[in-house]
Amino acid sequence: MYPGTHAAATPDKAAIIRPSTGETVTYAELMDASTRIAHLLRDDLGLVPGDTVAIVSDNDLRVFDVYWAAIRSGMYVTAVNNHLTAPEVNYILEDCDAKALFASSAVAGAVERAHEIPALSDGARRIAWGDALNGFADYAQVKANASAEALTAQPRGMDMLYSSGTTGRPKGIKPNMSDVQVDEVPDLISMVFGPVYGFDTDTVYLSPAPVYHAAPLRYCAMVHALGGTVVLMDRFEPEAALALIDEYRVTHSQWVPTMFVRMLKLPEDVRAKYDVSSMKAAIHAAAPCPAEVKKAMIEWWGPVINEYYAATEAAGVTLIGSQDSLDRPGSVGKAVLGVVHICGDDGADLPTGEVGTVYFERDEMPFAYHNDPEKTAAAQHPEHPNWATTGDLGYLDADGFLYLTDRKAFVIISGGVNVYPQEAENVLINHPSVYDVGVIGLPDEDLGEVATGFVQLVDGVSGSDDLSAELVEYAKGQLAAFKVPRTVRFVDELPRTPTGKLVKGDLRKQVLGSA
Repeated sequence: MYPGTHAAATPDKAAIIRPSTGETVTYAELMDASTRIAHLLRDDLGLVPGDTVAIVSDNDLRVFDVYWAAIRSGMYVTAVNNHLTAPEVNYILEDCDAKALFASSAVAGAVERAHEIPALSDGARRIAWGDALNGFADYAQVKANASAEALTAQPRGMDMLYSSGTTGRPKGIKPNMSDVQVDEVPDLISMVFGPVYGFDTDTVYLSPAPVYHAAPLRYCAMVHALGGTVVLMDRFEPEAALALIDEYRVTHSQWVPTMFVRMLKLPEDVRAKYDVSSMKAAIHAAAPCPAEVKKAMIEWWGPVINEYYAATEAAGVTLIGSQDSLDRPGSVGKAVLGVVHICGDDGADLPTGEVGTVYFERDEMPFAYHNDPEKTAAAQHPEHPNWATTGDLGYLDADGFLYLTDRKAFVIISGGVNVYPQEAENVLINHPSVYDVGVIGLPDEDLGEVATGFVQLVDGVSGSDDLSAELVEYAKGQLAAFKVPRTVRFVDELPRTPTGKLVKGDLRKQVLGSA
């Protein structure tokens, strides 16, 4: 399925709504725009299947015109983080070998040096919407001039997205392209997640995150493939999200755990103002959700909270629903795509309950890191090249439920003992004075590293030595002493990506740079 299926059946139905501007795109309009942009790419710019189209934009509705044009043309789509600097954007544009660039004038600074990329030096290959952007062709004009003739061939393309770069240079994740037409069989996301969560033509899906990120982009596309309606927020704001659920009778939504925390921290009378009873599936991912946070969300919204564990690489997927989450606090579920293996440093499978590197076994390696065979090889099991990992650590229980402990890069080795900071973070976030928290290891002459907590406090609460000591004691009440941060420091804000991931490398640099 793809939007054209629904443009024929329900042409006037809203495919996307942007509440901040009042804009709506119908399925007929999405079909027409993506057809015209596909002709622009093929006929005017000479792109062919396998080429890459890049997008640098805020959450603008026109992103999906371009997305579907490329997907209907057998091309790769690379949506780039618009918060990156111009040199960082250029690194990705050059690395992905973009043959065309579409951008929003709202993020002009991110693409101001795109003309330096040889493949994009021709101004016709740089197209922008919004206000006029120097050196870019006008999107509305080139779309109007392009052919609206129906496409005779529609080979299915795919996204090629870049990792967030929280531990180094962003990596391009290039999936294997299938030799099928866009309307022949469902895409992988629709096949795996659509039936499980009940996505269909009646779906109203709230997307509060940036569409350059894998999950929002792919889930919005799934909604279009299945004929529902996307309600696209410009950015997440806790009360605004609740208001939109109420106003649009949202049935499906996707979040990261920090968004749950922000909504739970709202005053009770604010939370009570909004009716969330229309929600059928509130899906969350990107980071494990603290068990107490998930329990609180289930008590508030009902048994509609669903978690999946996956990555941009799509190496594998686990799922867990509300009841299993209550019965097995901290688990991210059982595998529905791939077979989970927990392996030691020597690559051997570990017994039930032992922590090791999480691998997913597939029939074949499902992706490669673009232009980086060494990183691709590092993601593969040393003896089983069809087993892939993204560097997470975890363990399996006797029933095959997966529990994550942390990323390998974040483990603190203190006095020879492995400390998983996520455990302390999951406890401290539940303290009523804590708005956000991160735990990292800092150098220590005696132990090598010691766990140190960094806390952003809720409004109206001030940091003090007494509060720091209180937080340490609070954690000691729920964790073994060696897992508890030695000290807690207070910060104005923690460095997170717009998708909610804590950038621990940046936090560490900030701390050590100011020490």
